[in-house]
Amino acid sequence: MGKKELKTNAMRMLEKLKIPYEYLTYECPEFVSGISTADITGLPHELVYKTLVTTGKSGEHFVFVIPIEAELDLKKAARAVGEKSVEMLPVKEITKVTGYVRGGCTAIGMKKKFPAVLDESARTLDRIYVSGGKIGMQLKLSPEDLKRAAGADYVDVLQK
Repeated sequence: MGKKELKTNAMRMLEKLKIPYEYLTYECPEFVSGISTADITGLPHELVYKTLVTTGKSGEHFVFVIPIEAELDLKKAARAVGEKSVEMLPVKEITKVTGYVRGGCTAIGMKKKFPAVLDESARTLDRIYVSGGKIGMQLKLSPEDLKRAAGADYVDVLQK
């Protein structure tokens, strides 16, 4: 029997939208930071983005995709999504809310479609890498395609 190719929700969603992507897998038995992921895979840090999930004062959830070495500015993030404030979603709630595990969370193909923001730093790049929907997998695609698949807007949400 041949080995079945692994497909994540994110990959199925990209294929449904006819968005080209590449994926790479790497050995990683548990969550590591985006920086560690870039180091393990040999990817340039400036091309690897992490996905953060927040909760607004209203109780709604919002997704932010930012460079792995950057920090999310919560005030800018709240403004970007029209909330008074946002806070990081507690780690223990990530799977329940998104359907993905910590370290495998991606803005594409979550259990429910949440408003998403892709930091404007991605706008100038030809391609970026984001989690593929499970630990040990990265997707390579254009920022424009990620923006389209996630229904995101470009906004500056980084701490300076």
